[in-house]
Amino acid sequence: MPKDPYLESRILAADPVELIHILYEHAISQVRMARAALRLGDIQTRATASSKAMAAIGELEGALNFDAGGSISQNLARLYRHMRKRIVDASVKRDDQPLAEVETLLQTLDEGWTAMQHAKPAPAASPYSAAAEPVSHSWNA
Repeated sequence: MPKDPYLESRILAADPVELIHILYEHAISQVRMARAALRLGDIQTRATASSKAMAAIGELEGALNFDAGGSISQNLARLYRHMRKRIVDASVKRDDQPLAEVETLLQTLDEGWTAMQHAKPAPAASPYSAAAEPVSHSWNA
């Protein structure tokens, strides 16, 4: 599968905070693609997009730092597991509602993450590990 050179260069140049934002963007775009494919009855595209969305959400969960993030990290981990379950539910039931729910949750989290990034005072400890460097990811564009 061809890679997106723009996304690849963005990932390689990103700091750990930006990597989280990129993962949110990717997960949202894949959920949207899965929703569109569901409406069109395109099973292969829906399955591929759903798998990529679940992989991106898995990367977000894997990047959580439970020591620094405390209960925020634990709550995010539960939410990420819930989102992955809802994506599976959508696939099994061929239902858009679970995908719409996941899209809304991801957008809300991304908006919060973006707002935190741009806040003037230094935010509290990040719930994500600083070790979220781009090494090898299970998701791709």
